Amino acid sequence: MKGLIGKKIGATQMFTGEGRAVAVTLIEAGPCTVLGLRTKEKNGYEAVQIGFEALPEKKVTKSMRGKGFRYIKEFRFINEMKPGDTLDVSVFKEGDKVAVSGISKGKGTQGGVKRWGFHGRNATRGAKHEERTIGSVGAARPSEVWPGKKMPGHMGVERTTVRNLKVMKVDQENNLLAVKGAVPGRRGTLIEIVSK
Repeated sequence: MKGLIGKKIGATQMFTGEGRAVAVTLIEAGPCTVLGLRTKEKNGYEAVQIGFEALPEKKVTKSMRGKGFRYIKEFRFINEMKPGDTLDVSVFKEGDKVAVSGISKGKGTQGGVKRWGFHGRNATRGAKHEERTIGSVGAARPSEVWPGKKMPGHMGVERTTVRNLKVMKVDQENNLLAVKGAVPGRRGTLIEIVSK
């Protein structure tokens, strides 16, 4: 299992050998530094802790949990690494299938049609201004709305994972990864890339 922390740069397109255009997302992946290891004997599980984006020394305080890195993440794998090792995009190769996790874009307060995919109500037969309403929200008894009912509300800004994305190109010089398809979040979103 392989994993890196990265940052979403944006979407673009690239051309395959057959001359077909493919939509890709560019990710600045690494370099990441191994900060520590978790072992079964000491911690009860195996993992590696890595850091991304080192902070300038003057901004690092004693109370910082981050050991001088802006982002820290634990991945549940150990490939004979030791603290101080550096991981970069070379851990992936073209054709790999990866899962990318991140925080999705915020969409504000949305109604039932956009948030849950409701089809709305009929536009005729006496209905007025009802096309995008959610309809009935509960039974006559017990005269209350049940918990978990799909209602209008805040949408987005939640952890999302997109699986089985194909790595189209690995640019080791610039620490760039081109992944086929869309990944969660806006430009600059911190994301995790994992491959089995």
